Amino acid sequence: MERWHNCVAVVTGASSGIGAEIARKLVSAGVMVVALARRLDRLEQLREKLPEDPRSRLRIMQCDVSDVSSVNAVFDAVLGDLGGVDILINNAGKLSGGQLLTMSVDTVQQVLQTNVMGVVYCTQRAFESMRQRQSMGHVVLINSIVGHYIFNPLPGSQQELNVYPATKHAITALTELFRQEMREFKTKVKVTSISPGLVNTELVPLDYKRLPMLQAEDVASAIMYVLSTPPHVQVHELTIKPLGEPF
Repeated sequence: MERWHNCVAVVTGASSGIGAEIARKLVSAGVMVVALARRLDRLEQLREKLPEDPRSRLRIMQCDVSDVSSVNAVFDAVLGDLGGVDILINNAGKLSGGQLLTMSVDTVQQVLQTNVMGVVYCTQRAFESMRQRQSMGHVVLINSIVGHYIFNPLPGSQQELNVYPATKHAITALTELFRQEMREFKTKVKVTSISPGLVNTELVPLDYKRLPMLQAEDVASAIMYVLSTPPHVQVHELTIKPLGEPF
């Protein structure tokens, strides 16, 4: 991780779960982190819990990744204050329970905007910065095992994932599309999809809480691994499951 010292990382959805854990790990590794989330109070709590030295490397900003104007305002500020972005962790995600056949179309649209378009908005801005500065940057997309296959719900229970797996399948496709485009733009920017199984975060439906689960720190450690690979090594897809997961 030494080559990332004093570089700038943007982490979306950093107010809790995986986003908060990777923000902690990155500042502890000497990276300047801009933590983004809608809940500014939760970001302030994250910063207050850090020791003084890593706390000095954490900046917090309110951002709704589903809103392109919000994303542009934040990236304009980051580029103006810090000069560029070297690492982007696309972690922000939304899961709303219900059945796709009957739920509100507005709710479906909000999940799509957050999980898919939010990734596009942030990656476009980060890549622009990396390309202009010829940075050997890294874009990480937090995917899911349901971005590769959709498991059946527990016996006797209704499927609650609705459009969420579709958004994660989109992330699988976007990862490969980004890789091909980054290659043809003649850049040294890497892209990685991280696909965890069940993670003990606020997103997990209550029915699944009794199953084996990863902790947010486990996924954050995996992200640190892919960031620490040599410049010529690209981890394209990394799947992580809790031991004993039934899916």
